[in-house]
Amino acid sequence: MSLYDDAVLVLKGYEDQADLRQTYLEHLETHPDGMWKACGHGHITASALVIDPARGRVLLTLHKKLRMWLQMGGHCEPADDTLAAAALREGTEESGVAGLTLLPGGPVRLDRHHTPCAWHLDVQYAALAPADAVEAISDESLDLRWFAYDEVADVADDSVVRLLEATRARLAA
Repeated sequence: MSLYDDAVLVLKGYEDQADLRQTYLEHLETHPDGMWKACGHGHITASALVIDPARGRVLLTLHKKLRMWLQMGGHCEPADDTLAAAALREGTEESGVAGLTLLPGGPVRLDRHHTPCAWHLDVQYAALAPADAVEAISDESLDLRWFAYDEVADVADDSVVRLLEATRARLAA
């Protein structure tokens, strides 16, 4: 199965945000190259909020280009077999944390936002950090820092706050 096919299946199985989910599916139907950065009309991206529920904190990156505190994430690559694999790869690469595992249940949220390269149709996952997590700044970050849940709204935009809220709700379920 291709990454494109996996994305369609993941999105069809995602039960929340019906209108936005449909926008993503229509984008893929209209743009067979819609998984890739080269698609100037926008592209599917994958991200992962690295979370440490035992300590009530999340790891955010100060994005080098955007200069904003964000979850880890970015463009899909040809070696990614699934959206989940892309999110886990991005989470691991950008956090430096070994042993991340995705929170079960598939994507936590969808978020569509404009970036300097194009519209990003982000499929957002949550990644659980192991108890002994050690982070390391990547070349895509200016900084990397753990924030308590109640500090996130002070440093990050609403999309990150909504992702954290949805992740915490899934953890509590």
